[in-house]
Amino acid sequence: MRITELLKKESIQLGITAASKDDAINQLTGLMEAGGRLNDRAGYKDGILAREAQGSTAVGDGIAIPHAKAAAVREPGLAAVTVPEGVDYEAFDGSLAHLIFMIAAPADGADVHLEALARLSALLMTPDFKDNLINASSKEEFLKIIDDAETAKYGAPEGIAASQAPTAKTPAANHPDTDGYRLLAVTACPTGIAHTYMAAENLENTAKKMGISLKAETDGSGGAQNVLTPEEIRNAEAIIVAADREIEMTRFDGKPVLQVPVADGIHKAKDLIEKAVSGQAPIYHHAGASESSSAAAGSGDGLGRKIYKHLMNGVSHMLPFVIGGGILIALAFLFDDYSIDPANFGKNTPLAAYLKTIGEEAFGMMLPVLSGYIAMSIADRPGLAVGFVSGIVAKMGMTFVNPAGGAVNAGFLGALFAGFAGGYLVVGLKKLFSKLPKSLEGIKPVLLYPVLGIFLGAVVTTFINPYMGMINDGLTNFLNGMGGASRIVLGMIVGAMMSIDMGGPFNKAAYVFGTAQLAEGNFEVMAAVMAGGMVPPIAIALCTTFFKNKFTVKECQSGVVNYIMGLSFITEGAIPFAASDPLRIIPSCAIGAAVAGGLSMFFGCTLRAPHGGLFVLPTIGNPLAYLAAVLIGAVTGALILSLLKKNLNEEERQ
Repeated sequence: MRITELLKKESIQLGITAASKDDAINQLTGLMEAGGRLNDRAGYKDGILAREAQGSTAVGDGIAIPHAKAAAVREPGLAAVTVPEGVDYEAFDGSLAHLIFMIAAPADGADVHLEALARLSALLMTPDFKDNLINASSKEEFLKIIDDAETAKYGAPEGIAASQAPTAKTPAANHPDTDGYRLLAVTACPTGIAHTYMAAENLENTAKKMGISLKAETDGSGGAQNVLTPEEIRNAEAIIVAADREIEMTRFDGKPVLQVPVADGIHKAKDLIEKAVSGQAPIYHHAGASESSSAAAGSGDGLGRKIYKHLMNGVSHMLPFVIGGGILIALAFLFDDYSIDPANFGKNTPLAAYLKTIGEEAFGMMLPVLSGYIAMSIADRPGLAVGFVSGIVAKMGMTFVNPAGGAVNAGFLGALFAGFAGGYLVVGLKKLFSKLPKSLEGIKPVLLYPVLGIFLGAVVTTFINPYMGMINDGLTNFLNGMGGASRIVLGMIVGAMMSIDMGGPFNKAAYVFGTAQLAEGNFEVMAAVMAGGMVPPIAIALCTTFFKNKFTVKECQSGVVNYIMGLSFITEGAIPFAASDPLRIIPSCAIGAAVAGGLSMFFGCTLRAPHGGLFVLPTIGNPLAYLAAVLIGAVTGALILSLLKKNLNEEERQ
């Protein structure tokens, strides 16, 4: 199937204007529907937005390739627009998108269209091809440019003599050294439609320019293509794995392997190739303690970075339980009647009791889930059960004196330790059992790892529980005993941390501390954390609204969205602004966030729901004062930012 068979004239629009990314998506889904490719436009758009939620499909350099594989698609197809003025598609390099191809793929059925989509993705990595399409004056010219480029690179379509078609270019992968390819690569993206092939094409083209032979295997939705052979792997100097999902890694055991996100294959090909040929790629050991088959894992990390990533794996899986359970518990208090029985507040009415019971069960899962997924990050699947059970042992507060539990409060810290202990115990067991005969390989994951791992993990956690309980109780008593001034300072610290890196390690540390205190019944810290996290987007929105001469027209338009982001407690809405002007944005927002966190503590505000922003305001203790704290902090940040940023003239604002 040719690219032009997927792209109908009815699905092409040249020279459009798009006010926003969502506007561009709406126009493209309309074009896709006009081409007769969809059963349900709304369902297809939901698929497009779900893919965008994983990360923008803008690939930089003025190109975006939104795509979805959904049941709403009747048959595979393409839609295309050119946007002369450009549209902000949230590209990593900040560039506006001038050329957008939208891809529709059916959820099931034949994959005959995948080769054409792979070809399009590869062609878009050629600057001349992209520029010619943007400058096309008609739909006919647009289609001809695509057809000519596809023929030049991949040969004539069926029915056309080879002598009538331009000579096909030989891919970079067809130039191996005498003993094979010097470098190998594997590329894979979550949907396996576009980025997989773009990364492979860019790696091969870049290697060719550098005089280095490289072969790239593409692990797309239609299966692996250009598969690496055992001989090629044996002879290669190094392998680059640019993928955002798991691929087969056992074949690379003992070889130097660079593991990076698929986007790096598109944007950082030269750096990756230079690193691979210079001997900087770490040796991959499939059964090792810190290596994983996850291609985005980054096997060259230091100890601190590895510990942080293991912790974040646990936290990311824990948060849905914390947020869902916490909000349901908060709603139970909202719908209950305190006067019926103050001692049973939260379960006095049937609705409240139902919500609180579900919420408590979900919230109670946070510690085992945290522990389980930390252990899984360390030891892969065999670590999951060990971490879960160790986390439950920590949650129960089991000791050797009181095996039934309840004697100590190991809490969050105990589960944290249990996850790491369980994970590294399984790693030790893997090394120990690696000496067993291969005939016993099958019983390791179903018998040896679970039985010995769970037992040893429980023993270690039981031993450490009393010490974790003492630390946890000491921290809780310290926080409860803090006076007014000290609590305000604590609120300022956690508030500022939420703004310093807006989703990075400081932000995550403050949030994890808040959720840990939430589990201990300290609801004030979580309130200060959320107040601090709401401030940066709101402060930027206020500044772009009332001090327009400090920002470009595009920034002012984007700033409005930050009102919604901030009120929803999505701190990351401020990241694009912080990335473009960190020396002014970050200090301003951090000061404003510190003010909000400190005022939240001063007013004695509490929060039982660890997320939700304005939408959980009715469940917040002292809600009006909380609103005032957030507003004062945001205004403070906006005013400081307005003083730090210089005025722009009309030309600079465009």
